[in-house]
Amino acid sequence: MSETVVSPPSYGCGGCGARVEHAPGTTALQCPYCGHQQQIAAAAREVREHSFDGLATLARKPAAAVGAYVYRCPGCGASTESAALAERCQFCATPLVPQQAADELIAPEAVLPFAVDRNGVRTALSTWCRSRWFAPSSLKKVSEAETLKGTYLPHWTFDARTVSDYRGKRGEHYYVTETYTVTVDGKTENRTRQVRHTRWHSASGRVRRDFDDVLVPATTHLPTDKLDELAPWPLNEAVPYEQDYLAGYHALRYDTEPEAGLVEAKARMAPVIEGDCRSDIGGDEQQVDAVDTSYSDVTYKLLLLPVWIAAYLHGGRSYQVLVNARTGEVIGERPYSKAKIAAAVLAALAVIAMVVFLMSR
Repeated sequence: MSETVVSPPSYGCGGCGARVEHAPGTTALQCPYCGHQQQIAAAAREVREHSFDGLATLARKPAAAVGAYVYRCPGCGASTESAALAERCQFCATPLVPQQAADELIAPEAVLPFAVDRNGVRTALSTWCRSRWFAPSSLKKVSEAETLKGTYLPHWTFDARTVSDYRGKRGEHYYVTETYTVTVDGKTENRTRQVRHTRWHSASGRVRRDFDDVLVPATTHLPTDKLDELAPWPLNEAVPYEQDYLAGYHALRYDTEPEAGLVEAKARMAPVIEGDCRSDIGGDEQQVDAVDTSYSDVTYKLLLLPVWIAAYLHGGRSYQVLVNARTGEVIGERPYSKAKIAAAVLAALAVIAMVVFLMSR
């Protein structure tokens, strides 16, 4: 593995000489000390999708084989080694963002800038804590994060046109009148009832669907299921990648290759395609026995999504939460109250006992 020496751009404040960083919800860099703002230049291009077939022609290395960046801080001149796409100087906190990604890696195509600021995180965390069922009452008092780090997380998006041939069965319900006997006050009575049956027929056909922006996490630093819970994302609000949007934040490089990302994307397309097959089969019930899907016009892009990674203290323990920095959605760890859970179980048992008693009378 080799190192890439990077001389980041200077993010000095034009007002007081301190550092500037991207202000959430704006298209400007702002000084946290004097409030001076500097507009981020609008990109001269639009967000583009790239042909997946073109990956074979790129001169790139696997992400695992690409070494760390060595940043030369424009503020104090110190060196910082990091595998991140954006950092802060460990000595003077100056934003460190490379002029461009390493040539061996696929460069980000788009970024969804931060919109929720630190105050927004405080509000979202407080609301989330107050709304947790079966949580200790003291959790409602939590409103501050012990640690808070704004981070851009890499994701792949994939577009594809699909054609799927399926085989299965269509089930159609029909009803048969059946006679049965019951004993009432010692006497036997004959009664009838309608019993549902299903008649099955073979079915086959072809369905088509165009997929747009199937989102797949491109980092293994956080669990995929947790990142998925932060959805939906307003992907239509993404802008062409500009390094200034990363100023003041941490940004991870991808460590999941696009080829692996496409495999996962197809797995996410599969349930949608099966749903299309069931709709095409029709009837009252459906069985899908086999689906053969072909993919064409597959495109991809690398997108950076904004997340606040926070931790809060409760009962002497630290709990991690993630906050969608566009929508304010919060997911993460929380404590449970054993007393409240036990009370709920006892209440449920009491209701069941009462129902059984009334029915037995």
